[in-house]
Amino acid sequence: MAFALSDMQLTSPAFGPGGAIPKEHTGEGDNSSPALSWTNVPDGTQSFALICHDPDAPLVAGGAYGFLHWVLYNIPASVTSLAAGTSDHTSGPSGFGAAGYGGPMPPPGHGTHHYFFWLFALSSEPDLADGLSLGDLLEQIEPHTLGMNRLVGTYERN
Repeated sequence: MAFALSDMQLTSPAFGPGGAIPKEHTGEGDNSSPALSWTNVPDGTQSFALICHDPDAPLVAGGAYGFLHWVLYNIPASVTSLAAGTSDHTSGPSGFGAAGYGGPMPPPGHGTHHYFFWLFALSSEPDLADGLSLGDLLEQIEPHTLGMNRLVGTYERN
């Protein structure tokens, strides 16, 4: 089933599907990650991974496009939610060059950007190495992906 959408549902109390991400969760605010929770986890799930990506960012480099805002993994199967501003679990580098969440901050006047929070349910235990890049993470989790789904939020800088 690798990289196919599943029945798993990802939600946030901060914004609904296609809704505006509150300023507190952006680079113009507190830059804290939004709270997230998920349901309908596939049978056999042993861990989760999460990424946040902005495909609307005007960047193409090294075979990648858009901008990466968060790489989070080694989330145990017993976890079905993340608190706002979490620093739990293992983070890889974002497009900002540091591990951890970096909130939306598109160029002023660039219009509305879409932020895809992707959740992956994995059949493997949470034992991936620290500091994995997005490419390394996806390569390692692909054979273990039982299901995935996303929540899309928007943000626009004036």
